[in-house]
Amino acid sequence: MPVNPADSPILGTLYGSDAMRSVFDETAYFQRMLDVEAALARVQGRLGIIPAEAAATIVAAAKVENLRTEDLAASARNVGYPVVGLVAGLSKAAGDAGAWTHWGATTQDIMDTATVLQVREGLDLVEAELSHILKALAAQADRHRTTVMAGRTHLQQALPVTFGLKCAVWAMPFLAHLERLKQIRSRVQMVEFAGAAGTLASLGDQGLPVMEALAAELGLGAPLAPWHVCRDAVAEVVGFLGLVSGTLAKIATDIILLAQTEVGEVAEPYVAGRGASSTMPQKRNPIASEYILAAARMVQGLVPVMLGAMAQDHERATGPWQAEALALPQAFVLTHGALLHTKSIAEGMVVDAARMRANLDITHGLIVSEAVMMGLAPVIGRGEAHHVVKHACDIALTQNIPLADALGRDPVVAERLDRAAIERLIDPGNYLGSTQGFIDRVVAAAG
Repeated sequence: MPVNPADSPILGTLYGSDAMRSVFDETAYFQRMLDVEAALARVQGRLGIIPAEAAATIVAAAKVENLRTEDLAASARNVGYPVVGLVAGLSKAAGDAGAWTHWGATTQDIMDTATVLQVREGLDLVEAELSHILKALAAQADRHRTTVMAGRTHLQQALPVTFGLKCAVWAMPFLAHLERLKQIRSRVQMVEFAGAAGTLASLGDQGLPVMEALAAELGLGAPLAPWHVCRDAVAEVVGFLGLVSGTLAKIATDIILLAQTEVGEVAEPYVAGRGASSTMPQKRNPIASEYILAAARMVQGLVPVMLGAMAQDHERATGPWQAEALALPQAFVLTHGALLHTKSIAEGMVVDAARMRANLDITHGLIVSEAVMMGLAPVIGRGEAHHVVKHACDIALTQNIPLADALGRDPVVAERLDRAAIERLIDPGNYLGSTQGFIDRVVAAAG
């Protein structure tokens, strides 16, 4: 019976993904541990450390269906770790060859390396979605490069921007995340094989050759020294997922704000019944964005757990290591679910350009008062221009008239600008600065 909604067959459709759950579920974890045991047997068989025929038998027996759940549960409850039961089950399935299983290894070697194999697969799923979202947002940036809208600071209209620029700003962090992911792989995708206290004494002078061969067999890197109690890499992975979640949360926050009835500029993709209310038939709630925010808060809450687990005692930790298993899989599952929600929004968002233009016009030109100030500044000086335009804005607000009318009444402005020049200055589409250049740079970088 799942307790966490992210693992539920019903609520899990909102909080995670079956693809990521299949990477980190318990059956998959036990198979990954068996994969490590099989790879170890293959390597040691080739090196003549164990009989080659025994290695082949162990490899053939390293299938999760050869293990009994009841036996594993009973052993884990008694021992405190799952590997003793796993090795017992594998040894039994291998018959006489079972005497050669787990040769020279320790429990944490198998568990850490299995976790790394899961992390590698989980990062593959994350990377694929990061790339999809980047491309979708870059396409939206290009499509809406001239769709003018109000830029907002402190939740108030500030200056005109384009929706294309907003999408480019949303997209830009994904470039950094993909670069981070590439760098993280080289640090986290490392085999762990160092024996009981990190010396591999049980293998004599064969310890390093076995470790390096095992790393190669599994397609992992070989560390300079044991990382049983050096947890920076796995902590970094969850920190990375926290950063990704933060980026997704920023997009979701903007979508929620833009989807408000009083704004109505962007909506999540329309699907009949999605985001519906049980009592209000008109509602189309931004449900995907809401679950992105929920997932992001949880993932970021797991980051301190992983950072705290770095304080591991001596050569084998008494508690911090066990905490990682509670945080790492959930961080992956929740992040991937949030990525899928974000991809849906990025690819199918509904953009109302007419509403954007209407909202631009509600201040009757005040949103481009800076443009007028900068237009007057070369003639009368920036300070005086700011004073004149501020006075005109006050009049426009007090008397509820367009900024162009208020400016036309000011003799300082009227002497220098006719009505047509004023209208050109207060056209939001004429005050976009380097917008197109910024969009071009992000679109080009996104490939």
